[in-house]
Amino acid sequence: MAATNYVDGEWTEAESGETFEVTNPANAEEVVAEYAMGSTEDAERAIEAAAAASEEWAATPGPERGAILTQTARLLEDRKEELTETLTREEGKTPAEAEPEVQRAVDIFYYYAQKAGDHGGTVKAASGRGKNLYTKNEPLGVAGLITPWNYPIAIPAWKLAPALATGNTVVIKPARLAPGVAKGIIECLDEAGIPDGVVNLVIGSGSDVGGAITDHDAVDAVSFTGSSAVGHHVYDAATDDQKRVQCEMGGKNPTIVSDTADVEEAVDIVASGAFGVTGQACTATSRAIVYDDVYDEFVDGVVAAAEDIDVGPGLDGHDMGPQVSESELESTLEYVGVGQDEGATLETGGEEVDVDGADGYFVSPAVFSDVDENMRIAQDEIFGPVLSVIRVENYEEAVEVANGVDYGLAASIVTDDHTEANRFVEDIEAGVVKINEKTTGLELHVPFGGMKDSSSNTYREQGEAALEFFTTTKTVYDNY
Repeated sequence: MAATNYVDGEWTEAESGETFEVTNPANAEEVVAEYAMGSTEDAERAIEAAAAASEEWAATPGPERGAILTQTARLLEDRKEELTETLTREEGKTPAEAEPEVQRAVDIFYYYAQKAGDHGGTVKAASGRGKNLYTKNEPLGVAGLITPWNYPIAIPAWKLAPALATGNTVVIKPARLAPGVAKGIIECLDEAGIPDGVVNLVIGSGSDVGGAITDHDAVDAVSFTGSSAVGHHVYDAATDDQKRVQCEMGGKNPTIVSDTADVEEAVDIVASGAFGVTGQACTATSRAIVYDDVYDEFVDGVVAAAEDIDVGPGLDGHDMGPQVSESELESTLEYVGVGQDEGATLETGGEEVDVDGADGYFVSPAVFSDVDENMRIAQDEIFGPVLSVIRVENYEEAVEVANGVDYGLAASIVTDDHTEANRFVEDIEAGVVKINEKTTGLELHVPFGGMKDSSSNTYREQGEAALEFFTTTKTVYDNY
């Protein structure tokens, strides 16, 4: 049996006794680990444990909570090499991509450890004598966290750390495809001395464990990251009884390449954003919107960049690892076929790759040219290493194309025209806007979130914004 759920301070098996295996996407025959298959009953026990621990944890002084988070960060740092390998073996990232993600989790816990001690509220000047006027920040209670497989340690960290720092208790459901590093965070919290019931981990299906989190009366807040389709369901279910909810979802992220850009630099920026982490990022660059004057040169450059990427198991030193599962690979290959059927030109890639000695889910990075903005490959989130290159005449057309999708998560422009860059910041419909940078990559101390179908448009994540989501404010009028 696998005692891999963590409920009320104890590592437990699933109530049903059921388990499941996680295999290496770079070699599907390799079983990485066996986990308990949590159910609705397991999730309900975890929620009840979190509710029972809520009052005491909320009363724990912020600096004391921060000390536990600091120790957690140290323990994660001590285990960085091990966690990097686990992430690579379960999710498929190369070590060069996995190691910075683990370090990001470390940095997030250090950041919110410091915030735990100074998020008490504010003092304001009263309008009369003999009065105090101030605000008091308080935790919401029990927070339910639902996290995806593509950043399996960073996203759990950026939800867990602010929730705990502000005095909430937590139930977290990581994705079943790569739960090992989220389990590693909980092991470090346990070793750091987190009180029983304050943090709980249940691994299981979205319908069972996720459904319990969104539906249970004792859950006060739900934070979700995943697909738009699931996110809308989570939002509707959780808000039925007025839970506080944030959902960060899909993207179809553009990079505009201006005729003033250094084309070689633009190619580097777009290729990194499109093909890094095998394109499996909600902020991945999916569309390059390129001015006509530099279009052909850009296509030649980005095709060469794609063809220069060595695909294979990350642990063997290759540049790009596999897709996380067979279904994700099949979806990418299907979209490559859709693009060809729609009349786009497949310049390179988009083929399943056979790697000697590895039965994995590998695909060569694909570049499409002659893409019309209304094609499915230019509208749908693909979540694989597929780039659509769209030709435009000028800035106005570029922005119209960039905004002409249902999503609004991340967007960038490569330009040497400062006026054009400033206009882009004003005109683009995206929550993350970048100039001369790839669409992927985030700073932990500033807000993160999208617009339109990329977000519930309620609360942002990360930085101070995360503290706001996990707290409520009392305004106190003290007439002494």
